[in-house]
Amino acid sequence: MKSIKLLSFLLFVSLYVSAQTELPVSAVFQQTYQKGTRSKNGKPGKNYWQNTAKYNLKVDFNPATRLLKGKVDVLYTNNSPDTLKEIWFKLYPNLYKKGVPRKSKIAESDQGEGVVIRKLMANGKENSHFNIDGTNMTLAVPPVLPGKTIVFSINYDYTLNKGSHIRTGQVDEGSHFVAYFFPRIAVYDDVDGWNKYPYTGAEEFYNDFDEFNVDITVPGGFGVWATGDLKNTAEVYQQDIVSRIAQAEKNDAVIDVITDQDLTTKKVTLPKAFNTFKFEAKNVTDFAFALSDHYLWKSTSLIVDPVTKRRTRVDAVFNPKHKDYYEVIDFARKTVYAMSYQFPKWPFPYSHETIFDGLDQMEYPMMVNDNPVDNREDAITLTDHEIFHTMFPFYMGINETKYGWMDEGWATIGEWLISPMIDSSIVDEYGIQPTASSSGSHDDTPIMTLTPDLKGSGSFTNSYPKPGLAYLFVKDYLGDELFTKALHHYIRNWNGKHPMPYDFFFSMNEGSGKNLNWFWKSWFFEGGVLDLAIKSVNKTTAGYQVTVENKGTKALPIDLELIYTDGSRERKHANIGVWEKGDKQVQLEISTIKKLSKVVMGNPHTPDKVKSDNSFSVN
Repeated sequence: MKSIKLLSFLLFVSLYVSAQTELPVSAVFQQTYQKGTRSKNGKPGKNYWQNTAKYNLKVDFNPATRLLKGKVDVLYTNNSPDTLKEIWFKLYPNLYKKGVPRKSKIAESDQGEGVVIRKLMANGKENSHFNIDGTNMTLAVPPVLPGKTIVFSINYDYTLNKGSHIRTGQVDEGSHFVAYFFPRIAVYDDVDGWNKYPYTGAEEFYNDFDEFNVDITVPGGFGVWATGDLKNTAEVYQQDIVSRIAQAEKNDAVIDVITDQDLTTKKVTLPKAFNTFKFEAKNVTDFAFALSDHYLWKSTSLIVDPVTKRRTRVDAVFNPKHKDYYEVIDFARKTVYAMSYQFPKWPFPYSHETIFDGLDQMEYPMMVNDNPVDNREDAITLTDHEIFHTMFPFYMGINETKYGWMDEGWATIGEWLISPMIDSSIVDEYGIQPTASSSGSHDDTPIMTLTPDLKGSGSFTNSYPKPGLAYLFVKDYLGDELFTKALHHYIRNWNGKHPMPYDFFFSMNEGSGKNLNWFWKSWFFEGGVLDLAIKSVNKTTAGYQVTVENKGTKALPIDLELIYTDGSRERKHANIGVWEKGDKQVQLEISTIKKLSKVVMGNPHTPDKVKSDNSFSVN
């Protein structure tokens, strides 16, 4: 018989200590509590609001010249208590405009005029009072009172980039992924007002939940895949393709919607000079589309909500030369299943998910743009990571521009947990070693550091593995059932809205019934080294006492491998709760009659900067 006692933890649950820990809430968030738009229990306040828009887009895209001509009609509703005298727009394609400041490298051949505004109307009157500054455009308007609307109509065009593919652009001579392709109104929220951050190619996005009706006209022979539901399938695809799509939408089996033979015989789209694909998407944060004249299409669907029996269609659209993509449909389907039933155990929220064979590793509502990879494990981890973004940021409306960790951290833990569900041989250690080695360095700033202010290695670790590890450790501490309850509480509070960091922290506290501020404070608001050490191993009358020292500032789980002189081995685990009182050392009691030879500490998902003190030989 063997057992382990956590002496420093089992004395009592230190509710008093954790209750005394207060998170440093900045003045701008304190104001939201005073205004009643947010609350200290993590829920939206009684005065919470957010603005909305309805976009009608008509796009004509020429794959040969990459010229995109568009017209956007948008009805914008001011639900705020403020009178708006100017409207801020985002012109994301201006990342490729000559002279625009950017963090990403753009080849000179891809730098051009950017978005050209041919005509701009506001409430039916031509308006030339706009100023374009990089990826931001400001427009003076007649005052838009609270609760009132304003209508814009904008004719514009720009040339899609051929190279320097940053989340959008030409993939090959017959394939393109087109994102951020229209002038869109920036977020105006209760925290910052207008989102004025420019798009530099590094930080990601922050958008309102809007409604889109989009007509995309392309030459005959090109299929189009997009955010939202295709409303005129029979008007653009040939009958066999239409039938296969319908079959896939109600079938668990994988259906070959577009085959090699269909491409060879040119029996994909209707034989017209041009086809217009009509899509509709409601309550989504963005709209993207992709097109190709030579890609295969595999499709399947599954029930994601056992109560309503609602199904989600999953598509893989890819170049037949990329052999790794033939399995992507399976990886994608299993990811959607895992998200719906295992983690986070929330029915996949959208009607379809398309994984498109592109040149990036980027997510969009109902779409993924993933490059081909060399091995199966990379294909799995890439696929599930990007699909997991469906929940964060898209279902939850995260402000990625400022708080990249609020979505990338979740995609990272999603990747860690779901990849072994797809292939049990995978031990995904994405970002663990960089987190350990960079901890305590000049780039190791607190996770709460705004994303645009991150430097060096911190640009990666603060957004991806560090928050992912924090979520993982809280999951371990609370247990699967309570963690899921708390996470669902957060999701129910904020899906379709704009949660900020404190909304997450306080929602998790309330949802779990535990004050986790002691953990949030050290992990998210403080820097410091991540380092555990085995201090000593001493013989006791009942077995052994292992003393573990926390040389850093953050709570880490403890995983011990006990190696006995008879060759047997045993693993023992202690969650972050052992550090809840602020102790720097804990004693773990090992009850055994066997003779201990060696103790080794470590886990693939526990970052530890100095590993030389992680083993202890017992005399």
